[in-house]
Amino acid sequence: MSYDIDITKTPPAHEPERQYYYMAKAKDFVEKKSKEIGRPMTYFVKTFGCQMNARDSEKLVGILEQIGYVEGTDEHSDFIVYNTCTVRENANNKVYGRLGYLQNYKKKNPLMKIALCGCMMQEPEVVENIKKHYKFVDIVFGTHNIFKFAEILCNNIESGSQVIDIWKDTNQIVEDLPVKRKFSFKSGVNIMFGCNNFCSYCIVPYVRGRERSREPKDIIREIEKLVADGVCEIMLLGQNVNSYGKTLDNPITFAELLREVNKIEGLKRIRFMTSHPKDLSDDLIMAIKECDKVCKHMHLPLQSGSSRVLKEMNRHYDKEKYLDEVKRLREQIPDIAITTDIIVGFPGETEEDFLETMDVVKQVRYDSAFTFIYSKRTGTRAATMENQVPDDVVKDRFDRLLKEVQTISSEKAKCYEGKVVPVLAEEMDDQKDGYVTGRMDNNSIVHFPGTEDMIGNIYNVKLDECRGFYYMGEIKEDA
Repeated sequence: MSYDIDITKTPPAHEPERQYYYMAKAKDFVEKKSKEIGRPMTYFVKTFGCQMNARDSEKLVGILEQIGYVEGTDEHSDFIVYNTCTVRENANNKVYGRLGYLQNYKKKNPLMKIALCGCMMQEPEVVENIKKHYKFVDIVFGTHNIFKFAEILCNNIESGSQVIDIWKDTNQIVEDLPVKRKFSFKSGVNIMFGCNNFCSYCIVPYVRGRERSREPKDIIREIEKLVADGVCEIMLLGQNVNSYGKTLDNPITFAELLREVNKIEGLKRIRFMTSHPKDLSDDLIMAIKECDKVCKHMHLPLQSGSSRVLKEMNRHYDKEKYLDEVKRLREQIPDIAITTDIIVGFPGETEEDFLETMDVVKQVRYDSAFTFIYSKRTGTRAATMENQVPDDVVKDRFDRLLKEVQTISSEKAKCYEGKVVPVLAEEMDDQKDGYVTGRMDNNSIVHFPGTEDMIGNIYNVKLDECRGFYYMGEIKEDA
């Protein structure tokens, strides 16, 4: 995307032209500074948290490179950006810990700028803490106005003082801004932003805002451009992709979107996350079954197997409904891989509640599961609940759950041993020379002999040996 920009004139009122104006203005500053110091100005972006944050960081990097910064190797660079997460308290603590180091680095490099953005910045108490104790931070912005990054930077350059620009919410979606992908052959694609679910333990709706879906034509256009640029696999991203389309003037369902994306020529694989069980329709199950490019993998967060706890979590389904959904999935797609998230130690969880969770794990037999100890997040309803579960009880339950999950996952993985499956080569193996690391349709990891020029291509690989949660294999040309 390019515009005829004159930075001596008033900035345009409309997006994205306005942001390209500020990118040009910031580029003028960077070019002058680079000439002054006799080297390129460098940046370093550190991402905390989920794949939504990772995609946001690709947008930040795209803007930084449009401005003229070049990628640095570490936090000694000239522009440091921390894209933060706040799902758990320790995520906040990691950022505060790193800021101490950055203050020392900045004293040695007066040119250094430090920007904090992402979910953590949407918490008012965090912003107040930064104002009070981290005055050396130059820029603070949140999740809703990431598209304004260049404009906010220009405000900082011109004012010479800390700029804090936090929006409480937005309905605005700005298309066609620069993006620098981490991988050449795969990419995340936002289909929606925000969340309307307000699970009682979750801070996300408060920091990401209410649901807003992108227009399907914009999504299709973006994916077509990615495919033309060599992308063979895309991950459709949203806090709850199953509710995609409800906020559009002409609503469509996620199942309908999947069918349209599946028609794109040259695209080989479609993944998506995350799916909320309350919105899993029969039509979506059939779309997964019928669309040949959609990976047969469903991440379906359980969180708890106790119907009582699920009600307290405000999840809008119970144990029976969840198990029925798994049954319907496997009836239509017998080989589908199902993964999940489980929280242990939610306030008031009894041993009986925990055993209900264990029962679901044994019935469903997940291919893998992300298990978490409940983390109290200020601002959520669960944080004010009484009957917080003692740490020693939580740890005992967590260990028992983890053992069960790992045992089942290992048994399920063993069933693929000896089979020939399509594997997308993703990177060179960092543990074994002469090998590449790839992923199966079900998201499992495979290591097999290969070279760097194979990355981004799909090969038929025989899974010779299952080693717990990954496979060693070899290419079968005649498969």
